[in-house]
Amino acid sequence: MTQNTLSSDDILAVLATVSDPVTGVSLASEGQIQSYVLKDGLLTLTLTIPREQAEILSSLCPSASRQLETLFGIQKANIILTAHRKTPLHVQSKASSLPLLSHVKTIIAIASGKGGVGKSTTAVHLAVGFGLAGLKTGLMDADIYGPSLHRMLGIQNKPKVIEGKIQPINKWGIKAISLGMMIHEKDAMIWRGPMVMGAINQLLRDVDWGMLDVLFIDLPPGTGDAQLSIIQKTHLTGAIIVSTPQDIALIDVRRAVSLFEKASIPIIGLIENMSYFCCPHCGNKTDIFGYTGARQEAEAIGVPFLGEIPLFADIRTSGDKGIPLLLDTPHSESTRSWQHIICTLIQSLRLPTHNETSH
Repeated sequence: MTQNTLSSDDILAVLATVSDPVTGVSLASEGQIQSYVLKDGLLTLTLTIPREQAEILSSLCPSASRQLETLFGIQKANIILTAHRKTPLHVQSKASSLPLLSHVKTIIAIASGKGGVGKSTTAVHLAVGFGLAGLKTGLMDADIYGPSLHRMLGIQNKPKVIEGKIQPINKWGIKAISLGMMIHEKDAMIWRGPMVMGAINQLLRDVDWGMLDVLFIDLPPGTGDAQLSIIQKTHLTGAIIVSTPQDIALIDVRRAVSLFEKASIPIIGLIENMSYFCCPHCGNKTDIFGYTGARQEAEAIGVPFLGEIPLFADIRTSGDKGIPLLLDTPHSESTRSWQHIICTLIQSLRLPTHNETSH
């Protein structure tokens, strides 16, 4: 079965078989198909549902996914719910089908299969590095449950809203937005899937980024609905995968790579973080998490290896202070490691820097 032979009627017929035992509502009766893509056995289905039915309908998704997987050609079914108000047909236009962030030239996802590998630290330094190179750069924090970019950038003020558009905060030469700028750090994000999707959609749709050369999107860990939503709603240029050298982290790297490959999103390359620890007293190097694991994995799966970042205390302290390392200690060994990766990326993406465009 291909997308050409799979129809929306087929999907709705399956969704109608799963209903709430109390109210009788189903994803077929309450939802509207926004889009569906079947590729290599993976079905990604996006449904628009009423906000007031979000909790009930989200509870039906696991059973509905299993039923969809009984259809020939579907090995895995992912259902994405967007709880928006329905738009009358007479005001819909072709613009609604266009990808979001169409005014951004290059969109790069920073991803990892698991948390705690330094993905957000990587996103911050790449964005600031591109900004220092003269590129109009934005940074979006899509990690809804654990937003941290506002702290790493030293941003304490809330973004303004002008004419219905959220204004990103300008800091260190880049534009940045994070849910962490809008909530108290002690508040727990106890949100169900549709609420998370709504927050991500708002960051994509309602932020006034202006014209950008590059936008980095710091994805949450894993390979779930948030990643699929961003893949589906934007024209991603590619993804950068961050990992530590250890085998347990590389298992999740393969899952992340597989997700983007199935969505036909190019893997720009792998970055190995916490590559080794260098003793500040004697200078000896210790491979705490293993040796060159990400480099070997990149070679095995046939994607570029962008470089390695050592485990230095100044990387941690710069994040806590809210001053990116490239500006806090511009001549340190850690900074040189980031600068090497940044230059490699700019050259591989063929992006014109400030020096090139000034001639």
